[in-house]
Amino acid sequence: MSTPEATPATPSEAHPRFAEALRELGLEVEVRRFPEATRTAAEAAAAIGCELSAIVKSLVFEADGVPVLVLVDGSSRVDVELVRRELCAAKVTRPGADLVRETTGYAIGGVPPFGHRTKTRVLADRGLLDHAVVWAAAGTPYTVFPLDPKTLIGHAGGTLVDVRERSE
Repeated sequence: MSTPEATPATPSEAHPRFAEALRELGLEVEVRRFPEATRTAAEAAAAIGCELSAIVKSLVFEADGVPVLVLVDGSSRVDVELVRRELCAAKVTRPGADLVRETTGYAIGGVPPFGHRTKTRVLADRGLLDHAVVWAAAGTPYTVFPLDPKTLIGHAGGTLVDVRERSE
């Protein structure tokens, strides 16, 4: 099975809010656009031709009713109990698609790690640092961009934590 051919895209071809965030941050990144959606980490890794763990999942949770963004590698699952403990919250849940869009300004499957509609607390799993380059959504289910993980986490305002599930 062949991977879909990516076309180079300018930052302006990414979601307009994300393109503006790139400009504000002074970041010049290669935004790639795919003809097929890359909504899941597996779809994105297959399209890009990288390891699943080199994909950044930008996941919104609610901690005691307050949205929080968790960045984790594409091969991992978030341990909600670790997130709860990290935030000293009574309860952490996954919100509906409407709250994700309201909080970030993006639809699930295209949420980038920064450039959101609202300022949200960000937790970034340390596992992202295992890669020289990671790939994240550029605001749409069809666009992605590469960046070194330290820079990505820094621009996201992320706090480094250990929140991925561990297999025993």
